[in-house]
Amino acid sequence: MPDNKRIYLDHAATTPTRPEVVKAMRPYFTTAFGNPSSFHSDGRDASEAIESARGTVARHLGARPQEIVFTSGGTEADNYAIEGTAYAWAEHGNHIVTTRIEHEAVLETCQFLETQAFRVTELPVDSSGLVDPDDVRSAITDETVLVTVMHANNEVGTIQPISEIGAICRERGIPFHTDAVQTAGHMAVRVDDLNVDLLSLSAHKFYGPKGVGVLYIREGTKLTRFLHGGGQEMGRRASTENVPAIVGLATALDLAAGEMEGEIRRLTGLRDDLWRGIEQNNDHVFLNGHPTLRLPNNVNFCIEGVEGEATMLALDIEGISVSTGSACSSGSLGPSHVTLALGLSPELARSSIRFSLGLGTTEEDVRRVIETLPPIVARLRAVSPLNLR
Repeated sequence: MPDNKRIYLDHAATTPTRPEVVKAMRPYFTTAFGNPSSFHSDGRDASEAIESARGTVARHLGARPQEIVFTSGGTEADNYAIEGTAYAWAEHGNHIVTTRIEHEAVLETCQFLETQAFRVTELPVDSSGLVDPDDVRSAITDETVLVTVMHANNEVGTIQPISEIGAICRERGIPFHTDAVQTAGHMAVRVDDLNVDLLSLSAHKFYGPKGVGVLYIREGTKLTRFLHGGGQEMGRRASTENVPAIVGLATALDLAAGEMEGEIRRLTGLRDDLWRGIEQNNDHVFLNGHPTLRLPNNVNFCIEGVEGEATMLALDIEGISVSTGSACSSGSLGPSHVTLALGLSPELARSSIRFSLGLGTTEEDVRRVIETLPPIVARLRAVSPLNLR
């Protein structure tokens, strides 16, 4: 590996916890460690920290504090939203509408519900990863109890027309959930603008700690309780709250919101420079996802004739961390379900690679990646059984 610093371009998988966030969390591990359910002053201090964090999150989502439930992360929030709604509405119907490109936390929850007598419709997307709102409208039946569509895709970065889909659901009186794990902290996520009833987010995607997330539940939305035990989180999520992590989540979200406008501009410029350099210096490369309706930090593309995993490992040796897709399914065999849903052949889908930029990404990092990739591609193509000769 060269002497240069490592370049981390896998921010869609996770982000480093910011020093300011660690500083805000530290007292709740040591001096302010009380159980927030206790009535003494130590417990009250911890409870006040949670409620302050709840207010911060609510403000940034355009929600009410009582609509914010803290969870162990995005996966739990997705599970709670989907299972909780399905069971609460079971007397009205048994049909759920989602898309083929959702995160596994959504798709596997829907698949589980299929074993519980629910029916699931997985809508297709176009070649850029967009779902058609008219397809959502057509899929809704009198038996539909939930629509769940992610705000932006974690692999290819395509941003969905959530507000339009939410309006359709509202017309039909159907609860609407969006997985906003990739967008919260990176772009405006306001629940009324999006027309959502349920929304999931996760702190470690925006420079907060791992193991903590949020489920927004619009007031009046019926939801069966997900975890049973104590009366924490207003009786909606049993288990002693992770006070340090909750404080860290709110601190990270507050910092991200303050920097968001400038970071969107900066990362969009770096993203476009990166893709332009890759496209100009490598033959047979193809961008995955929508060219403009995409996350400002996401570049996902196929390198024809080269396995994505081989490219990732070669870049790792050169000190550059990237991904072949979702970190949650990185151990899976076979091509990504997302790239297959875009209509790619299995061979081309297996060649996909994802670069996701972040706060620490610089112009020099982008230049180094652009210079480093071509010889890697040439070397791998020369020995690949899929080579283009």
